[in-house]
Amino acid sequence: MSTPPPPLPERAADTTAEAPWPVRLLSLKIGDYVDRMSVLWVEGQVVQLNQRPGAKTAYLTLRDTDVDMSLSVSISVHALSAMARPLTPGERVVLQAKPAFWTQRGTLMLDARQIRPVGVGELLARIEYLKTTLRSEGLFDTDRKRPLPFLPHTVGLISGRGSAAEKDVVENARRRWPATRFEIRAVAVQGTTAVADVCRALADLDSLPHVEVIVIARGGGSVEDLLPFSNEALIRAVAAARTPVVSAIGHDVDTPLLDHVADRRASTPTDAATLIVPDAARERAIVASGRATVRRVVGERIARERHRLAEVTGRPVLADRTAYVRARRAEIDALRRRIRVRLDADLHRQRDLVGHLRTQSRTLSPQATLERGYAIVTEADGTLVTDQAGIAVGDLLRVRVARGDFAVRATDS
Repeated sequence: MSTPPPPLPERAADTTAEAPWPVRLLSLKIGDYVDRMSVLWVEGQVVQLNQRPGAKTAYLTLRDTDVDMSLSVSISVHALSAMARPLTPGERVVLQAKPAFWTQRGTLMLDARQIRPVGVGELLARIEYLKTTLRSEGLFDTDRKRPLPFLPHTVGLISGRGSAAEKDVVENARRRWPATRFEIRAVAVQGTTAVADVCRALADLDSLPHVEVIVIARGGGSVEDLLPFSNEALIRAVAAARTPVVSAIGHDVDTPLLDHVADRRASTPTDAATLIVPDAARERAIVASGRATVRRVVGERIARERHRLAEVTGRPVLADRTAYVRARRAEIDALRRRIRVRLDADLHRQRDLVGHLRTQSRTLSPQATLERGYAIVTEADGTLVTDQAGIAVGDLLRVRVARGDFAVRATDS
């Protein structure tokens, strides 16, 4: 007699490697859980719509507008027919549905009861709300916007495949600066894959070191056509890019949120070309004008210096290089003559003075007195005799006259 198998765990948390749930039980459990979910309203973008002639049920794929995630939806043809206009892929809708899990295939889908398109007014209101939220985070602040390079090495361009926007940017940029180089990423710029394609292209170009500015360009369109460029995921991707980004979406009246987060906004794709590269003709004109100004200023400076040099060289001292030496030599000769005259005059005066002093000294000298008949009497020891009282009879005295001397003895006269 065989042993009956052990009972299966009632809860998922009670399962083990020895007591697992079979796939059928897990599918049933998931189905039971999903069946208990309430009817709900969900919003998304219609990616694919399959409606076979004569069938009572149509199938569509509903995709999230911000991330790459989607669900299959079944809806009755009558619910589709109740719409004011036919449903087209790429349109944003809200629908009332009941989640359903197909246990046989293990897939989750939505059983839709009602479907409504999202109106333009509602879309604009949501964009405005998102705009307010992003502005409060500082993503639109002016101080975070980076300046564009004067002449980028390479321009990254994200645009539609073979679009007029791509042609406008490339042709006008090369018309302004013929050597402009581009890294072009052709992507879908509207529809269900636009946001993901643009984000991937942006990340690709942002990773290239030689790409110094990125242009995201698209021609004009309806509000619905330009919705990808107001998508939150795309806006945050642009804000996080290290390379300056130029937004060139639609016409001047179109202002998607990309215009606010980009480093520069171009009113049209053609205007983007004027922002990313300079005008070669204008730059040449500026250089030519600068060269002319420099030439004129330098010419005027040279003319002034030549005039000053002519004035300096026109002076006699420079016109005749020996004139200065001759003038100084004449001054020296004049000084020599003046010195000689003065010296001669001084010598003459000094000679006269010497002669006068000599005459005076001769006149006043003892010798002159002696020559007039006077004599000098001294005692034997040389003492001058000036008083008779000091002389005794018999003292030997010496008498000096003008021509020699002789001795005498004092007697009693």
